[in-house]
Amino acid sequence: MNERVFDALYSRSLIYNTCWEDPAVDRQALGITAEDTMLVITSAGCNVLDYALAGPRRIHAVDANPRQTALLELKLAGIRRLSHTDFFMLFGEGRHPHFHELYHDVLRRELSPFAQQFWDGAGDWFSRRNPRNTFYFHSLSGRVALLFRHYLDLQPKLRDAVDELVEAKSLDEQCSIYDSRVAPRMWNRGVSWALSRQITMSMLGVPAPQHEEVRRQHAGGVPGFVREAVEYVFRRLPLWTNYFWRVYVRGSYSRDCCPEYLRRGNFLALKNGLAERITFHTCTVTELLRDKQPRVSKFVLLDHMDWLGSFKPGALSEEWAALLDCAAPGARAIFRSAHARPAYLDTLTVPGAGQGRPLRELLDFHPALAARLTREDRVHTYAGFHIADVRA
Repeated sequence: MNERVFDALYSRSLIYNTCWEDPAVDRQALGITAEDTMLVITSAGCNVLDYALAGPRRIHAVDANPRQTALLELKLAGIRRLSHTDFFMLFGEGRHPHFHELYHDVLRRELSPFAQQFWDGAGDWFSRRNPRNTFYFHSLSGRVALLFRHYLDLQPKLRDAVDELVEAKSLDEQCSIYDSRVAPRMWNRGVSWALSRQITMSMLGVPAPQHEEVRRQHAGGVPGFVREAVEYVFRRLPLWTNYFWRVYVRGSYSRDCCPEYLRRGNFLALKNGLAERITFHTCTVTELLRDKQPRVSKFVLLDHMDWLGSFKPGALSEEWAALLDCAAPGARAIFRSAHARPAYLDTLTVPGAGQGRPLRELLDFHPALAARLTREDRVHTYAGFHIADVRA
């Protein structure tokens, strides 16, 4: 039933309005060069644009959900056709008073038919003037953020403390506000109940297998894992550079705290040619690799293998066979998981000659590098971060 619910949500909705993986960590793990051809799962497109700033030869952005592709298309159209001021209002502030005019007069003609149909219906997400109704409070993950803001409004003292927390300018100040004013008010039975519900996790793009992995490995279950992650972020990492958490508290980015693609100089670099290196595809990873067969040197696979490993292990084996067939010599893959050591890494066999080969025999992992980078990860909501090179 959980699989059917997640599939129903996924097949009808934009799940992610912003990426929930730290590209600064990814760039260190990948070491992107001008010779690289990348395959990246699109998600909200933010990180695709971030990687493009490193200047790889080509990025293939792939997502099975056409609404995620539509969001990347809108961003690429805005980069090509808008000024930085208008672009930042759309994707930095999450609203623009003249969105409909910009969309119909400038952007719409740049989009595919599906993207046109989607944004014809979803354009109001950008046009509302209410700061509590920005683009970042729409989509499924955005609705969860909006519910959290409504929850804070019911507790003015907690709301004020959270607002001050995201504006803190030192770790000492963050810790003081969190320990004395946020933690005692935020962690209660109601919050724990909401976090333990699969419907909440599905709206955040977390399928049942990931939910179950977290529940099994953490003594406090999902609520305990989330609390531990939040406390690490709020007490040990500077929030003044943490645009991931800020946008879901504020509903917008600031010019000093935003994804790299929103900064003026980077926006102009994308406009002046780097964005043209991005090709988008609406299909599965396996379908793309079997159809186009690009020779890929860097793979960014996010966390989708948790779902495939639980529900469709045969499809995951086929995907890895396609990945290895299209991998350039020395190719590197990064991916995340709800578990520090997901079971499929030890059980999966890749089709080939004879009985196939265990996946672990085909990859060289870098656990020490992954552990170091995990400590720097500003999102910090995945138990596992994996870096692997294709064995020669």
